[in-house]
Amino acid sequence: MNPLGYGWPREHRRILGVIPAGGSGTRLWPLSREASPKFLHDLTGSGRSMLQSTFDRLGPLCDDRFLVVTGWQHVDAVREQLPELGEDDVLVEPSRRESMPAIGLAAAILEARHPGAIIGSFAADQVIIDENAFRACVTEAVAVARTGKLVTIGIEPTHAATQFGYIETGDPLDVDGAPRAHGVTAFVEKPDPLTAEEYFRSGRFRWNAGMFVVQAATLMSMLEHYQPLMAKYLRQIAEKPIRINELWPRLTKLAIDNAIAEPAAVDGRVAVIPGDFSWDDVGDFASLAGLLADNADAPGVKVLGRRELVVMQDATGVVAPRSGRTVVAMGVDDIVVVDTDDAVLVTSRARAQDVKKIVEQLVETGRANLT
Repeated sequence: MNPLGYGWPREHRRILGVIPAGGSGTRLWPLSREASPKFLHDLTGSGRSMLQSTFDRLGPLCDDRFLVVTGWQHVDAVREQLPELGEDDVLVEPSRRESMPAIGLAAAILEARHPGAIIGSFAADQVIIDENAFRACVTEAVAVARTGKLVTIGIEPTHAATQFGYIETGDPLDVDGAPRAHGVTAFVEKPDPLTAEEYFRSGRFRWNAGMFVVQAATLMSMLEHYQPLMAKYLRQIAEKPIRINELWPRLTKLAIDNAIAEPAAVDGRVAVIPGDFSWDDVGDFASLAGLLADNADAPGVKVLGRRELVVMQDATGVVAPRSGRTVVAMGVDDIVVVDTDDAVLVTSRARAQDVKKIVEQLVETGRANLT
């Protein structure tokens, strides 16, 4: 299927599902690597990778209209995992440029034929438990997007997290079909612990999950206003795809939040739908532990993979026995053990966020082949 040839219904009741599939997930090393990032892995034991689960979740909202944006290194794996995609349903980034160019390219392509069509951008590496509640939120977001706003879905915080950005909600909006819609006052970066506690207690802030719903023409209009050169180059690529290798390096590396969401919020052009579903970006092994099923025979032990390969005595934690070897732990609590063919990680759940530093050290010491 060619995204430029979609016969879009006039009422735009469905969205084009845009799935940015990038990043390396360094906090989940050595499971997640440059050549095989976390979105290509089944990290919950569901039998489907995170990419496949995202595709499944969006299917009823998209009528199988998708664009997956990924790097050239991962094209073959993406196509293998999602054979349903047509030849033109995968957009290939020559190099990493963060989320704005990826989402913007999809919008520029769609703008040419169906400017009123609505894009729903959802990252390939998130876990959502209540899919019906998720789809209800997206349906409300579509109603608000029709009014010309950039719409995000803000996750209700369960604790004072410091690893997420936040969305400050404003006044309620009066939009038919979107009773929970609010304006957005500001997007704020990851806070320090004290600020995160203030955000959590105020009730005005929601976690920024990077989910956006917007008309293609609206997104490109905002991009033209806030990032005019990027809009220009993306439209040129959409018009003549053969120019992508020439123009892509000229694009600034920017996340959609920094590029348009933050300034558009200041200008009153952004709305939020409260996300009342369980969400996790599986940012590290500590969060992964919360998604894995409990081991009935060994309380406090979570296993990603073959349970028979794990032997724990007076120990708790997370174990991923990926090499096929038996992993044994004794007398330690909240341990993380990830055993792969060429590397073994041993740390604690408390230090899970610091795994990224190990990856940096490997690169600095000439062992980038392990990353």
